[in-house]
Amino acid sequence: MFEEVLQNVRNRAPLVHSITNYVTVNDCANIILACGGSPIMADDAGEVCDITSICSSLVINMGTLNERTMQSMITAGKKANELGHPVVFDPVGAGASNMRNEAAERLLKEVKFSVIRGNISEIKFLATGSSNTQGVDAAVADAITPENINRVVAFAKSLSEVTGSVIAITGATDIVANAQKAYVIRNGHPMMSRVTGTGCMLTAVIGSFIGANPDSLLEAAAGAVAAMGLCGELAWKKLDQVDGGTGTYRMLLIDAMSKLTVPMLKEGGKIEDR
Repeated sequence: MFEEVLQNVRNRAPLVHSITNYVTVNDCANIILACGGSPIMADDAGEVCDITSICSSLVINMGTLNERTMQSMITAGKKANELGHPVVFDPVGAGASNMRNEAAERLLKEVKFSVIRGNISEIKFLATGSSNTQGVDAAVADAITPENINRVVAFAKSLSEVTGSVIAITGATDIVANAQKAYVIRNGHPMMSRVTGTGCMLTAVIGSFIGANPDSLLEAAAGAVAAMGLCGELAWKKLDQVDGGTGTYRMLLIDAMSKLTVPMLKEGGKIEDR
């Protein structure tokens, strides 16, 4: 199934509308292109309805939150809901400031999200109203470990049942769940955490995968997470060959996504059912 969702992205070339992080917007556009989608980054309230109407999916990312784009996110989200288009939400930095907290709560109230993707601290804030978040990074105290992974899986399933969204908790170990089923994904490389925006890029990839697979949201989100993690591994192998650093790694990560094939994902994806 995970190989099929990648093939659908390649075949269907979904148009993905992203209202996203100014720090990472170019990388998000490039990773959408690399995985087989087509990006459009429109964030003015005057056109977001028109743009969302012609797109396959919508990505909402709070990374560089401001009042202007907040309204655009809500307007675009409601339009996508009206049209039945899948929407993915990245609550970047939720728990770090009152403004972000209020924005996340408002978005969850006014927009129906197909997938919510964040680190464990951000997702904990959405569920409980409190967390150990450290800016836009997950707190060490919230790390997923072999000892607590079953509890985190149960937490993700419970939150999915409450929100009606697929929950993707990403980090060194990833969990993607709906209310009935979860996938634990162990692809990735620590170097990914040293490049700004790999989380935003992953959310953009999820937007592409759900845009091409709107009837298989759980598998599409899990396939996207596995694909991005595998590309992180492949980029690391290339980096050693060229004696590069973090800038080269960023480029190699996008290169790996552009060259990822269905057989490569089938062989390299580390996905288990829970």
